[in-house]
Amino acid sequence: MPPALAWYRRLVTTAACLVAGAGGCVLLLLWDRPLWAGVWVGLALVVAALMWFLAGLFQRSWGYTEASAELYLTYGVLVRQLVVVPYGRMQVVDVTTDLLEQALGIATVRMRTAASTADARVVGLPLADAVQLRDRLAARSESFSTGL
Repeated sequence: MPPALAWYRRLVTTAACLVAGAGGCVLLLLWDRPLWAGVWVGLALVVAALMWFLAGLFQRSWGYTEASAELYLTYGVLVRQLVVVPYGRMQVVDVTTDLLEQALGIATVRMRTAASTADARVVGLPLADAVQLRDRLAARSESFSTGL
């Protein structure tokens, strides 16, 4: 996966930590608790630093491979997961990007299946690669259709 995925995670988590840190600090100062406001800001900075480090691990944990009859996805830092998506069960394959992903040039390929309430996804692909993967998966899902 490209390093843009790690930058995406870093920017999102840092923004969340800044908002939570500033908001908590303001509330604690309004309640006349300056010591606790300093502790809160320090905690927000520690969490931001931890999430900055974990973003690289998260980016390296994502992987996928296309087999003859199914797609294999693997991800997870603390708990490793392997997801097997049969091509014949895929109903919808689409590419999504939010504004930050567009700015970084990455996209997410989402697959919804017939049997699952959850959807599988491949995150952080360059946009051109994501479109090509979507097209390949859509074509394979039609050729492996189970007639649902």
